[in-house]
Amino acid sequence: MAEEKAAVVSSSSGFNLIKFLGETKAEMGKVSWTTKQELVMDTAVVAVAVVIVCALIWVCDTFFSRLFTLILR
Repeated sequence: MAEEKAAVVSSSSGFNLIKFLGETKAEMGKVSWTTKQELVMDTAVVAVAVVIVCALIWVCDTFFSRLFTLILR
């Protein structure tokens, strides 16, 4: 009976939806989920990194803008 059910769900390429969903559920049980505190800290680190990179880009842009203005005068 189980083979008939699996055969009905399977397509010609050999994909078995029931097996796939079972394996997906098993893998989701192995996932190491972050805590709320870790998520907040990681988000803060990313936000600080974005601010630093934006500041560096702004400094470089300002420098080259003034340099080209002096050259083209």
